[in-house]
Amino acid sequence: MITVLLGAVLGVALQLQQPALWTPLAYQALLLTGIMGVLLALWRGRDSGQPGRHWLAALAAAMLMAGLTGLRAQEQLQRILPSALEGQDLLLQGHVSGLPRVGPRGVQFEFEVESARWNGLLVDPPRRIQLGWWQREVGDESVAPPELRPGQRWELMARLQRPHGLANPQGLDLELWFWEQGLLASGSVRTGRKQPAPRLLPGQASEPVAQARAAVRDSIRQAVTQPRAAGVLAALVVGDQAAIDAADWEVFRLTGIAHLVSISGLHVTMFAMLASALLARSWRRLAWLWPGLLLRWPAQPVAALGGVLLALAYAVFAGWGVPAQRTVLMLGLLTVLRLAGLRWPWPLLLLAAMVAVLLLDPWALLQPGFWLSFVAVGVLLSSSWLGQDEGSGLRAWWIGLLRTQLIVSVALAPLTLLSFGQLSVIGLLANLAAVPWVSLVVTPLAMLGVVWSPLWRLGAWCVELMTAVLEPLARLPWAAIERPELPAALALATLLGGGLLVLRLPWSVRGWGLLLAWPLLAWSPARPAPGEFELLTPDVGQGSAIVVRTARHTLVHDTGPGQGTSSAAQRVLLPLLRAGGDRLDLLVASHDDLDHAGGLPELLRQHPRAELWASY
Repeated sequence: MITVLLGAVLGVALQLQQPALWTPLAYQALLLTGIMGVLLALWRGRDSGQPGRHWLAALAAAMLMAGLTGLRAQEQLQRILPSALEGQDLLLQGHVSGLPRVGPRGVQFEFEVESARWNGLLVDPPRRIQLGWWQREVGDESVAPPELRPGQRWELMARLQRPHGLANPQGLDLELWFWEQGLLASGSVRTGRKQPAPRLLPGQASEPVAQARAAVRDSIRQAVTQPRAAGVLAALVVGDQAAIDAADWEVFRLTGIAHLVSISGLHVTMFAMLASALLARSWRRLAWLWPGLLLRWPAQPVAALGGVLLALAYAVFAGWGVPAQRTVLMLGLLTVLRLAGLRWPWPLLLLAAMVAVLLLDPWALLQPGFWLSFVAVGVLLSSSWLGQDEGSGLRAWWIGLLRTQLIVSVALAPLTLLSFGQLSVIGLLANLAAVPWVSLVVTPLAMLGVVWSPLWRLGAWCVELMTAVLEPLARLPWAAIERPELPAALALATLLGGGLLVLRLPWSVRGWGLLLAWPLLAWSPARPAPGEFELLTPDVGQGSAIVVRTARHTLVHDTGPGQGTSSAAQRVLLPLLRAGGDRLDLLVASHDDLDHAGGLPELLRQHPRAELWASY
């Protein structure tokens, strides 16, 4: 079965590497061939002496998954915004879906299109789109968009385009994110004098979960006066990560606890573990009143299933994002297999969960979070340290937490550096305090505040205390390290080295892990020869930015548009410099227009030793 499941994962991977989609007929033929291969493998499996049946089944599984992935991509491609409607003003009727994200320039929201007209003619754009409703200047005043609520029905004029991102090898792949979310068009609300004014329509669409999330977020803002703490609590309860300020995100990133304040796969897993532990303890206490309870329904399966169900409810209420979907599905599959008494080895358990996730979302294979989640789970399953009996009590719990955090940190360090080019050095220390603090104190207070709002004020005080401790750690010059992008062969060796270091093997074997992982810390990319230079023109959208590299120095001319986390400096230039192992020596700003100098503060903050030349 391991061979078959590996074939299924490989089929998805090979399809995702195709430069262009094949025809639907080709995918249907591939799918049919895979089905016939499975039937043939099952028929040959009646005779255990038949050679090659495992490889036949693996090939059939690869064809099946490749065909399914290609057909899903073809079906989604058919629903993308027609090219004839790009850049056109469409009169849309529909309703606000999901939780609107309010920012300094306006609000972004998902819109479920009910009808659309172009020059009076009915047209058929994608059903789910993302819109931005931005502030506009009227004379000397700035007019903000209205407050949007989930379920509100609007008639508005919007200009749409197909989803696209910046054409850079580093940084966020925005087009992939849109595709994975099923948002097949994006655009902005048109509010000029020549367009009809947006009109709120009577009635509301049914968005019960989103409306409940919006109500809880508003209640948190009313109960908590500190915007920073309110943002963290809203992120933990309803998954509104946009509520956290950019400066706080930087602190959380440098201290390695960003995964604790967002609804990530690790966060849902931790919630499920906590819920299972509380259910098991409560169930055993309940058995005192009903002696036959544990004989009829043992505590372990009740706690395991209850933890998964509570994690499912939490993930749905927190927005049911793709990372949460993957994690809940993986937890559910692993729990069912365990309770069914199927004593599969951990690689088989992990691969089965991986295939189940890819059936739900094949494009997850391209996301770093997918691999971080599965590597973390695989390390925990494979490490026999976690099965050691350390006794009971606070000391045993603390030792278990320390070992778990150490194992996961060491195993994920190479993958984190390879994926993001940065790793928090103090993350282990910060997580030892933040994991129990956020999991056992802040998150329960945030969740229980839904029932009794004064608990949110106590939770806000706990958040302020946590950030007061983390901020000095984030300011340490060695808080995080950055490493350049490794070639594929060295990257693979580094991942193998990280795995060897955490497996319970003799140190004579684990020592090879240090050797294999050493290139991650020692390797540096080649620079231009003396007397030569390399000129890069990254895609920053509107505006311009140029990077010039010589044998010993790096220059950046202009920084592109934006500010904060939305700036081209944060999204493009810093990842590019990090991937090349560059230390910025000279920063040149041609003039002070926002699309040429919008990222100056961010670049200077990340590279404080850089010299600045400016014409203003």
